[in-house]
Amino acid sequence: MQTLLTDTQKKAVLENAKNIIIIGLSPDAQKPSFQVASYLLAKGYTIIPVYPRGGEILGQKAFCSLKDALISLAQKNEQCDIIDVFRKSEALPAVLSEICALSHLSSFDKNRLCVWVQLGLKSQEAYQKAQECGILYQEDSCIEIEHQRLFAS
Repeated sequence: MQTLLTDTQKKAVLENAKNIIIIGLSPDAQKPSFQVASYLLAKGYTIIPVYPRGGEILGQKAFCSLKDALISLAQKNEQCDIIDVFRKSEALPAVLSEICALSHLSSFDKNRLCVWVQLGLKSQEAYQKAQECGILYQEDSCIEIEHQRLFAS
């Protein structure tokens, strides 16, 4: 059984984050990914959508791949702080393999990157890959709900 992030760790990740790549961000305003991304934007985070068709979502350029999004950040001398994942549980091991394979990019800092897998999604294999890669991993947890809970005033 995996050990996920403590509230203290989650709060630190969210406090120190600026750039959040969202894999599976839908342009459909009714979808949870769109609603979460809207919330994160309103809270001052920069969101970087990854959507297979590209285009623009919530006024932000959508990249067709995670690699393209990370390269774009690297070209701006910026880091990715959180990769928020809205993909089916079965896809999570492949997503984590891709993330780990891109760890050589300058926008990727293992010491600060957190992969955050949304509510209802989990994978022991993905968790193990994150551990092997040395990155923080949170699953089955909505980043919006956690932000609201941890920063309630």
